Amino acid sequence: MKQTLLALLLTAALGSAVAAPKSPAKPAAAPLPKKTAQEILAASPASDWRALSPDNTLLMDLASGQVVIELAPRFAPAHVANIRALARGGYWDGLAILRVQDNFVTQWGDADGEDAAKARPLPAGASAQLPAEFSVPIDRIGREAGFAKLPDADGWAPRTGFAEGFPVAADPKTGKAWLAHCYGMVGAGRGDAVDSSNGTELYAVIGHAPRGLDLNITVVGRVIKGIELLSALPRGTAAMGFYDKPEQRTGIQRIRLLADVPAAERPALQVLRTDSATWAQLLDARRFRSGWFVHSAGRIDLCGASVPTRPAP
Repeated sequence: MKQTLLALLLTAALGSAVAAPKSPAKPAAAPLPKKTAQEILAASPASDWRALSPDNTLLMDLASGQVVIELAPRFAPAHVANIRALARGGYWDGLAILRVQDNFVTQWGDADGEDAAKARPLPAGASAQLPAEFSVPIDRIGREAGFAKLPDADGWAPRTGFAEGFPVAADPKTGKAWLAHCYGMVGAGRGDAVDSSNGTELYAVIGHAPRGLDLNITVVGRVIKGIELLSALPRGTAAMGFYDKPEQRTGIQRIRLLADVPAAERPALQVLRTDSATWAQLLDARRFRSGWFVHSAGRIDLCGASVPTRPAP
């Protein structure tokens, strides 16, 4: 009896030993970057930078300075074409910033846009109705836009990365790719109908990335210079951050397409290519911090990696 009991106990012990999960091996620590972000950018070759596209860049002139917006025609071709027509027709000239909601967006357009009797008429070539452009086919981004995938996990999409300087999320199962609502991104405001945006009313994200808006609004571009002129404005006191008095609004002097601005007046800016070796090095420098940092997370998130610009040499 004792021998049988001993045998059973031994068998159970061996079974437990076999069934016990092994402790996962700790991943090897990644080497800390040898260069700072500033040093990486300073050493970057000229081929890793690109000029602004004159047909895809907006200049917004405010009394406080100039905001430069890069448009994304590959992701929202109909909206971008309409925005070009609106800018060339002077649609926004003399209009205003209507809404500044803390930790969310700065929005501009026609304060009387919803009143047919008072709304500013659309210029020639601009359409009042456009299709919703929430996403594009994922294979187009990989094939045509040089999509650089991030290995880091994202809670909002199974795949993220950058294409042509824009933060992109994607889902291979649905075959969709879309622009993410990161800080500085510009979207086209809409009503309840999904196809109610036409680019006349735009907003820039000035707070923590509202990724819940992804796939719900057409994103048309991003601010690449002057976001502080939009994010530092007084917050609106009415619902959703709208200004309840006209005198509270910030006037827009004019919005022009870069292609229509004389060469001598154009901002001389370059944007780092997100398919470049310099960009990959910058991402690693953000993943694996050194110097002042006593802890390095070893990862980044899509909206925590903004694409640099610099004055053109």
